[in-house]
Amino acid sequence: MAVNSFMVPLGTPAPPFALPSLDGRIVTSDGFAPSRPLLVMFLSNHCPYVRHIERELGSLVAEYTPDVAVVAVCSNDIDNYPDDGLAGLTEQAHRAGFTFPYLLDDTQRVALAYRAACTPDFFLYDAGHRLVYRGEFDESRPRNDVPVTGKALRTALDLVLAGAPVPEPQVPSMGCGIKWKPGNEPA
Repeated sequence: MAVNSFMVPLGTPAPPFALPSLDGRIVTSDGFAPSRPLLVMFLSNHCPYVRHIERELGSLVAEYTPDVAVVAVCSNDIDNYPDDGLAGLTEQAHRAGFTFPYLLDDTQRVALAYRAACTPDFFLYDAGHRLVYRGEFDESRPRNDVPVTGKALRTALDLVLAGAPVPEPQVPSMGCGIKWKPGNEPA
C-alpha cells in the first residue's frame, strides 16, 4: 500500500544522527559542513517505488555531491524485511550506482526524528540545515509510464544552490510505508 510523506513544516532544523554506514563506519550529522546544503533520503532495497527511480537517483545525486552533502538512510525492520539488511543494501548501492553514504537505522529513531513516512522520502536542508524541500523525486511512479527524470528534486537542489527559496506547493513523496518494528510506529 502506497504512503505519502508527512510534509514536515519547512524551516524545521535537521535532526542529528550518528548511524553505521554499509562499510561499518559511523556517519554523523556533524560530519557534514554546515555551509553546504544537506539531502537526507529514506530509501530501501525491496520497495518497488525506490527500485523504479534508483538508477536515475544515483546519477542525479552524483551531479550534486560536490556542492551538497548527501546521505541515505534505511530504517525498515530487517527482521521482517531481510532484503533491506546489509547485504541487500550493498547490492542495491552497486546496482544503482549510489556513491553517497547509505546508513542503517536499526533502532528507527532517526526515521522518527525526521518524521519519515515512506521510501523514498526526501528531506533537503539549506546551508543552515533548515528544511527547504520535502517532496517527490518526480512525477514518475511504477506503472504510470511517466519517464523518471528527478525533475522535482533537481529543481529544489538548483534553487537551494542558487540561494533561492523552493516554492510551495511541494508534492509529497509516495512510496512503501516504512516497515516499523512493533511499538515504533509514529504516533
